[in-house]
Amino acid sequence: MKKRLIQKIIICVFICLLTGLFASLATQSSVETWYADLNKPNFTPPDWLFAPVWTVLYILMGIAAGIVWSRGFYHKWVKTAMYHFAFQLIFNAMWSIVFFGFRQPLWAFLIIITLLILIALTIKWFKVVNKQAAYLLIPYFIWVCFAAALNFEVWRLN
Repeated sequence: MKKRLIQKIIICVFICLLTGLFASLATQSSVETWYADLNKPNFTPPDWLFAPVWTVLYILMGIAAGIVWSRGFYHKWVKTAMYHFAFQLIFNAMWSIVFFGFRQPLWAFLIIITLLILIALTIKWFKVVNKQAAYLLIPYFIWVCFAAALNFEVWRLN
């Protein structure tokens, strides 16, 4: 039983980190050029902070998803929770592609608002399956709220 849980957590962490790696490819193309030249709000963190924060968040997301998945994908609530998780992960990657790759802060802001809704729904469904898994997503939700404020201000200032 415990071996299955660990296997599912490892798979989910890998998928989350892979998503982050994929999203970072779009980010790297603009972070030192286009993004560096933008007007940013005074609460913008230093660039070096983003990678470690996102790494920790992707690991927490993967652990949470692995815990939920380990409850049995045959169960209706687990399927619902995991589908929400998958959709929010897609929107997570889309944000980086649209903001940094396409250099479209307004469209990225619309995506991040959708992402926040999807994260909230994922937390809700994870809580139905396992409360600890839901709580592991709270730092992610908080960081994306901060990122949404930052995204909005970047759009507004530019």
